[in-house]
Amino acid sequence: MIQKVFKWLISPLGRVALLIAALAALSAVIWGISLTQKTPAQPIDFPHKRHVAMGIQCLYCHPGAARGPSSGLPTPTKCWGCHQQLAITKTSALLPPLVAAVENGAPLEWVPVAQVPDFVQFNHRPHIASGLNCENCHGDVAKMNVYENPQVLNMGWCLDCHREKSAGNPELEKKLLDCATCHY
Repeated sequence: MIQKVFKWLISPLGRVALLIAALAALSAVIWGISLTQKTPAQPIDFPHKRHVAMGIQCLYCHPGAARGPSSGLPTPTKCWGCHQQLAITKTSALLPPLVAAVENGAPLEWVPVAQVPDFVQFNHRPHIASGLNCENCHGDVAKMNVYENPQVLNMGWCLDCHREKSAGNPELEKKLLDCATCHY
C-alpha cells in the first residue's frame, strides 16, 4: 500500500499534487502571519495624530514605558481629565464610548497592538533609558490616526537594532546579543 502511494507521489500527477499541497500550506502560513500584523478593532478609533499635534507626549498616556515592561494604557478617567474641559467632547463621533465608560465607571477594553510572544521578555525601560524614542520602534505616530505597527516586530528586526547599537563595543555587544537578554 505504501509503495503504491510512493509510486503515485513520484509520478508527474503526484508531483503536481505535492506542489499544490505545498503552495496551499505556504499560503495558509503567510495568511496566518499576516493576521498577527493587522491592527485590531478598538473601542475608540483613537486619533494619535491629533493628540501628538497638541503636544501630548507619549509617556503622558503610556507612563508604564518609563518604569517597566508594559507601556500601559490610559484609563477613561485620565482621558476624561482633559476631555471634560473640551467642547469637542460633545460633538465628536469618537467619544461616546469614553463618556459611557466614565459615567458607568467601566474600563475601555483596549486591544494590545504591538505584542511579542510569551517566550519573549520585552521591557520598555532599558530602551527609553538608552535614549531611544518611541518612534524608533513604533513609527511616526504623529502621522497616524489609528495606530498600526510600522514594521513586523520579530526577533530579526530587534537583533538588527541591537547589532547596530552595540557596534564597536564588545561588552555591549555581548549583553545585547545574548539570548538571555530577551528570553528568560
